[in-house]
Order: sequence, then structure tokens, then C-alpha cells
Amino acid sequence: MSLYEHVYLARQDASAQQVEELTAHLKSVVEGLGGSVAKTEYWGVKSLSYRLRKNRKAHFTLMNIDAPPAAINEIERLERLNEDVVRYLTIRVDELEEGPSAMMRRAERDRDRDERRGDRGDRFDRGDRGDRFDRGDRGDRGDRPRGERRPREGSDGAEAGTEE
Repeated sequence: MSLYEHVYLARQDASAQQVEELTAHLKSVVEGLGGSVAKTEYWGVKSLSYRLRKNRKAHFTLMNIDAPPAAINEIERLERLNEDVVRYLTIRVDELEEGPSAMMRRAERDRDRDERRGDRGDRFDRGDRGDRFDRGDRGDRGDRPRGERRPREGSDGAEAGTEE
């Protein structure tokens, strides 16, 4: 049998429970055709780079599959028929990746980083910026009369609204 990594994207309107049910259904189809699913990972709802079928976000799910090609053809056929599935991709690999995938390792790294920050608050907090940026300390703007329009460079006065 061949080894495959299969990722599918489900509509953002579908609930996480519906996505899990779809994953369980696809897993039962693979097992019914003589294969096995070594690992499934739900990556959560992520933003898409561009809109797919009017969706800006999607549920991402990875399945590591050890199955004959007929099983892969069947789950891809089922995903084409299912209107909740936006896209899918199946890649044949030489060996299945042990442990968490790169996406899950990144999520763990981000969680660890946030835990190390502790009570620092907002990720984008700039702290005390000092008095330099207070509204009252903008400095002298010079004498500029209000309400009077100056002619733009390269134009005569008639175009800018002043007559001579």
C-alpha cells in the first residue's frame, strides 16, 4: 500500500463538530477499502490567502493515510460531492511524519512564547512613548493663514481658485 498526506479545507460556516464528523466518515471509507489512517490533525480555522467560493477562512484538517490508490480516489470523489469541502490536496510520500506536523509545532511554539511573556498584556503594546508624541507638543507650525488657498506648483493662479 502507498502512504499519503491528505489535507482538506472545509467552509468556515461549518462547525468544528461537522468537520470532525466528515473526518470520521472519510476515515471509515479508507478503512472500508483496506487502508488505515495513521493520524488526523485538526488545524482549526485559518485565513485563506484569497477567496475560495466566497470563503475568506476555512477549517483545515490533515490525515496521514496508508491505503491503496482506490481508497484515495474514493475520498476525493466524496469531497468533490460534498459542498462543505472547499479544497483538498493529496500527496504521496515515502514515509509518514511521526509526531506533530509543522503546523501543530508552530502553534505549540506560539503558545509557549505567549506563556513566557506572562503578564505583559497586549502583544502590540508599545509601552510608554513619552511626552514627545503628545498632541500639545507638535512644535511651531509657523504663520499660515487659514482658509486661503495657495496655488499648486506648476499651475497658474486661475486653476487653483485665486484670481489675479
